[in-house]
Amino acid sequence: MSPVVAVRRSYLDLLRVVSIAAVVIGHWLLVDISYRDGRLSGRDALGAISWAGWLTLLFQVMPVFFLVGGYVNAASWLAHRAGGGGWGTWVGARARRLLRPSSVYLAAVVVAVVLASAVGRRPEELAQAAWLVCLHLWFLPTYLLLIALTPVMLAAHGRWGLRVPGVMAVTAALIDVGVLRAGLPLIGLANYLLVWGSIHQWGFAWRDQAPVSRGRGVLLAAGGATLFGVLVLGGWFPPDLISARNTSPPSIALLAFAAAQTGLVVLLEPAATRMLDRGRRPRLVQRLNASAMTVYLWHMAPVVLIALAVYPRVTVPQPVIGSAQWWALRPVWLGVLSAVLVPLTLAVDRLQAPLIPARLPPAPPTGGQSVLVALGLGVVAWALARLAIAGAAPDGRLAVPVVLTYAAGVLLVEAARWPRQL
Repeated sequence: MSPVVAVRRSYLDLLRVVSIAAVVIGHWLLVDISYRDGRLSGRDALGAISWAGWLTLLFQVMPVFFLVGGYVNAASWLAHRAGGGGWGTWVGARARRLLRPSSVYLAAVVVAVVLASAVGRRPEELAQAAWLVCLHLWFLPTYLLLIALTPVMLAAHGRWGLRVPGVMAVTAALIDVGVLRAGLPLIGLANYLLVWGSIHQWGFAWRDQAPVSRGRGVLLAAGGATLFGVLVLGGWFPPDLISARNTSPPSIALLAFAAAQTGLVVLLEPAATRMLDRGRRPRLVQRLNASAMTVYLWHMAPVVLIALAVYPRVTVPQPVIGSAQWWALRPVWLGVLSAVLVPLTLAVDRLQAPLIPARLPPAPPTGGQSVLVALGLGVVAWALARLAIAGAAPDGRLAVPVVLTYAAGVLLVEAARWPRQL
């Protein structure tokens, strides 16, 4: 790997680390745990603080993650194809790198739900906790779909370039009109692919055109910010970038904000790469990036652990959400959760290290392998979407059919490694 490519890879790693850190801090900052009259509950502070929607502009960084994903997936697929690999081999290997740590996490969630039910936790408390620790899994089915479509979408990018995400963005805007004006909510599901897919496509373009000129970065940042401002100040969309209106499904306002973020990422690249091109910084960033998936998956576990272990036993200050005292205690809350998450991450990383493949297998493409991967990913995506929407215990009991469906999908993806033996 050339020095320039190595430094750029460090910048990509840094972007992933910063993105995950912002997601974690945002989720922790805006969740409020209360314990009153023997009942434990949680509340989203966004609903109680009128101006907090604007605060989400600092913490909605998932577009950066999808941008980096597009860059990395394009490079990985092209290298794999050049070595004679096929779709099933590549998609299966990329999926397993996500599904194996996710399966470890979900196994822990299942055990926790079963144990909590056995000791008599209230069904409503269990349902809320099991939903809280599964909500962030929405990312996985969307990202797995984009991995599966990368070869096709990269071929489209090679032929039509930025016209591809341009058409996707226009279509997403038309779908938003259909959702808002025509009352057709189901068509909004297409925006999961169109909005996040557009950002993924930008990653292809960023890789092809590196380094991108400063002028393009300024144009993208200014254009995205202007469109976002018009859509929000015009009253079409709220400023809250993690609200259902902007994320479920993702809106054209979120895509405009993502364009502004992408422009900033491009503009910051020269300064960031100079900073990273020194000493041990690239190695440190690489180590942090290696734990990014673990941190993302497990970051809500400390919230539930602290809520269950501390609040019923210790008198914890519970000021009114948004009050001066509430904000003053937020750094303490973040510090306590960090103190739990760091050793938890180290332990989980050590436990699941043997499960994470170091590199893509040099296997030739086979039809049977591709069928198993496609079927497995479809099953897994459905199960993960259900878990993200309803949680692992929607009625206070473990969602056994959904969990078993997820396990079946993972087994299909794993079985694709040995198609000739099946």
